Amino acid sequence: MEETIRCDHMDETLIKQMMETLPGDEPISRMSAVFQALQSETRLRILFLLTNKDMCVCELNYALDVTQSAVSHSLRTLRQLDLVRGKKEGRYAIYHIADDHVRLLIEMCRQHVTEEHK
Repeated sequence: MEETIRCDHMDETLIKQMMETLPGDEPISRMSAVFQALQSETRLRILFLLTNKDMCVCELNYALDVTQSAVSHSLRTLRQLDLVRGKKEGRYAIYHIADDHVRLLIEMCRQHVTEEHK
């Protein structure tokens, strides 16, 4: 058994309380999958574009200058994680950000990486 490190700074009661508030295995796994999906620059660009306008695959293809296959593959991943949703309009599927949580996540990330760090 591994020895627990003790220090004068440690508040064991507080740490135990914090551990009780951690999400369970499934939410942690789903959160991890979202962050893994956001490692793709194409998927991030799609999300940024969709925060401004609902778009079809051909518009995303044109805007990003990547293959339609790459756009479709990225959208499939984003749909599976419920980050984007699609709706049929005639023969086109129009994609949009799933909800305000996703919009906020993307905007907060942008603010974090573009602010000056002191």
